[in-house]
Amino acid sequence: MMIVFLGPPGAGKGTQAAKLSAKYGLPKVSTGDMLRQAVAAGSQLGQQVKAIMDAGDLVDDQTMGEVVKERLAQPDAAGGVVMDGYPRTRVQAEFFDQLLTDSGRGGVGLVLLLTVAEDLLVDRLSKRRVCLQCGANYHLEFKAPVSDDVCDCCAGGLIQRDDDKEDVVRERLRVYRELTEPLVAYYRAWGHLREIDGTDSIEDVFTRVDAAVARAAAA
Repeated sequence: MMIVFLGPPGAGKGTQAAKLSAKYGLPKVSTGDMLRQAVAAGSQLGQQVKAIMDAGDLVDDQTMGEVVKERLAQPDAAGGVVMDGYPRTRVQAEFFDQLLTDSGRGGVGLVLLLTVAEDLLVDRLSKRRVCLQCGANYHLEFKAPVSDDVCDCCAGGLIQRDDDKEDVVRERLRVYRELTEPLVAYYRAWGHLREIDGTDSIEDVFTRVDAAVARAAAA
């Protein structure tokens, strides 16, 4: 099954996609992972992506579409994938649907929209801290390190990323609404969109996600 996660920054898409991937044995495919894999492969497409990223530019829809096409052609994606972070716009969604149709996959099977109030998203992201050394994530309220500003895993220093600062978070949310609301409307009209309340614990949210997947698989 082809499953797409939608939701604003901080909604928990990556966490829920990873849990779903582990339970059903479907590869979790994120935008960042796809771009890094394309660059690491050193192909002509990978070199093109690297040049765009090195210049500090956003990867355009057409190039991103080619990256997705290349990733879905890999053997582990034959039985379906869990998409985390793609598509982000209606243009990307239309390309993705056409790609699935052309490859005989029949289209997206389920779209899961994680919904969380904006103030809670700001709180989640602005209180996040990341280890400079190993990349471990912490939250000052829900997953605080034992020692302030020190990673429990490797004793590396913890920082607040620039894009987790409150003013930046609110701008990210504004951009999300601008770009993604048409995408949500697109999938809602298509009929396979399921909204999931993402405000509770990770396990409670996953229970809802898993139930939605089970219902879609049985339909």
